[in-house]
Amino acid sequence: MPNHWIAERAKCFDASGIRKVFDLGAKLVDPINLSIGQPDFEVPEPVRRAAIDAIESGYNGYSVTQGAAVLREKLQAQVDAVHGHDDRRLLVTSGTSGGLFLALMVLVNPGDEVIVFDPYFVMYNALARVVGAKVVHVDTYPDFQIDVARVAAAITRRTKLILLNSPANPTGAVADEESIRALAELADEHDIVLVSDEIYRDFCYDGPFVSPAKFNRRTLVIDGFSKSHAVPGWRVGFAHGPSAIIQEMTKLQQYSFVCAPHPFQWAGAVAMDVDNSQEIAAYRRKRDLVVEGLAGCYDLSVPRGAFYAFPKTPWGTGSEFVGRAITEHKLLVIPGNVFSRRDTHFRISYAVSDAVIERGIEVLRRMARG
Repeated sequence: MPNHWIAERAKCFDASGIRKVFDLGAKLVDPINLSIGQPDFEVPEPVRRAAIDAIESGYNGYSVTQGAAVLREKLQAQVDAVHGHDDRRLLVTSGTSGGLFLALMVLVNPGDEVIVFDPYFVMYNALARVVGAKVVHVDTYPDFQIDVARVAAAITRRTKLILLNSPANPTGAVADEESIRALAELADEHDIVLVSDEIYRDFCYDGPFVSPAKFNRRTLVIDGFSKSHAVPGWRVGFAHGPSAIIQEMTKLQQYSFVCAPHPFQWAGAVAMDVDNSQEIAAYRRKRDLVVEGLAGCYDLSVPRGAFYAFPKTPWGTGSEFVGRAITEHKLLVIPGNVFSRRDTHFRISYAVSDAVIERGIEVLRRMARG
């Protein structure tokens, strides 16, 4: 195909490094797979049944763009109860990724600057570049906590948006309430939109979740059911924030995603009433298993949420270390340069069985010795 057929926006980033590891893993026999960022527990039975019932009841056409009332109104009531903001409106999106895409499309102009914390979720850089933004990275090494003074120093007259992810992928870091408040107030002071990606909000192990929307009414929140209810393939997310932003995101969704998958919206309404505390407790225990297993061998900032750990490599670059892990030990982990300008760490996902975690720890302890 002639290269001039391809738009420049498609050339500004490569295929996801995570997908490359997935593709490589598919060729291995019995790999130790600590690379996949999706829950390994079963979709709760009432949620599965609700999806089947919705399909069999004929909810297979389009819903209204803003989301089926059965889910949207229930979510709006929950958001109102938590935040109590008069002007906070809600849109059901095609996954959190769809919500992020819509948000950047309606908020960011070419040449605007988007502040992203490094390490970052891989999609942030790519989406910002698609809309023609300049990505301004704010370093969070070595403990992956937010230094608001660094954020303030990164703000210019072209700064349009700050992207926050707490609990975070790939580090598992959870920003403390003081930092969240300071960041929210800084964004408000400078009239910058703060976008809070809260897809891992249920996975906080050492304290309650805190949203910057608690301190800044203009915060745009992106959330969804993929992680909390093990349904990443169902593509049901939601966004809530100032009505002016949600209105524009809804308009754009009409001409792009159209709507989130209709039958799974009905299942989402049921999922809201399902208790997932046992699953969260299981992941807290898995976190502890990883931290204890790597103690003394790796420099690891203890992850406080999500289901990832981001250790520093004991030798070589992250890419070199991961390359040997895959080729010599069939251990699938993700090199840190997929998520960062640095190549010093690697990501572990512990959203797997304890047996797989234990096999991975055994290999990693051997590898630490060189």
